[in-house]
Amino acid sequence: MASADDEVAHEFRFFRVYKDGRIHMLMPTWETIPPFDDPATGVKSKDVTISTEPPVSVRIFLPKLQSPTQKLPLLFYIHGGGFSMMSAFSPPYHNYCAALAAEANFLVVSVEYGLFPTRPIPACYEDSWAALQWVTSHVNRNGPEQWLNEHADFEKVFIGGDSAGGNISHTLAFRVGTIGLPAGVKVVGVILVHPYFGGTEDDEMWLCMCPDNRGMDDPRMNPPVEDVGRLGCEKVLIFVAEKDHLNIVGKNYSEKLEKSGWKGSFELVENENEEHCFHIRYPNHDKAGELNRKLVSFLKQE
Repeated sequence: MASADDEVAHEFRFFRVYKDGRIHMLMPTWETIPPFDDPATGVKSKDVTISTEPPVSVRIFLPKLQSPTQKLPLLFYIHGGGFSMMSAFSPPYHNYCAALAAEANFLVVSVEYGLFPTRPIPACYEDSWAALQWVTSHVNRNGPEQWLNEHADFEKVFIGGDSAGGNISHTLAFRVGTIGLPAGVKVVGVILVHPYFGGTEDDEMWLCMCPDNRGMDDPRMNPPVEDVGRLGCEKVLIFVAEKDHLNIVGKNYSEKLEKSGWKGSFELVENENEEHCFHIRYPNHDKAGELNRKLVSFLKQE
């Protein structure tokens, strides 16, 4: 007979919890790749360690420059993975951010943040906020990272992410609106792609990953209308996928924006007949190209 220790207490989408407290991740590992310079697109990439305790780092993507002093808008990107998987250094996210850098002609900074179970929520929020603060500390051109000092246009900053990264993007935009960033930094827009908010069967999983949670109404999982109305940006682009179980929560978020009295503009785009984050898994899919063209157009303020 199986011991009592092997009895499962909770079975979630990405992991199971045993009665003795052990956690078994259903996707325990994923591939990572080092940064590299891509001769085909001219995009260069490098990794920078922001802190070791806690461990926070970023991968920076610099597109081909037209001049040595060229200033570029900046996208701060937060990868998805259910707060418990994937990496800014995994091939799908490296390739995605490199492609965005090339197509939009943007500096892209992709954050490597703490994941459950090694570092439970709220590590993801605190690490991402620390990384955004570090990036914007270069606004006076005297920070530790040369690419940011020389090439970032801090009056054209965007924040974006998919799935869990969409959720984290909201929290960062709320902090920009309520805490602020250094003078001279302007967050123009925020992009939420298939965001993971409360309102589905995955709520209990989020609560399990966040030991200090405040219940179903925790504002990080389920932002109230008043928080949504305090985003520190001018415009928001929200994508939902028709066949995604998180479709409804993205739509709920846009309804909250409508009700909040927020002064910015927003757009909700539905990816018909598509599943959650299909554009990351199938980047060559026609519909992925369609989503990315819309996203790049938003970045370039066309």
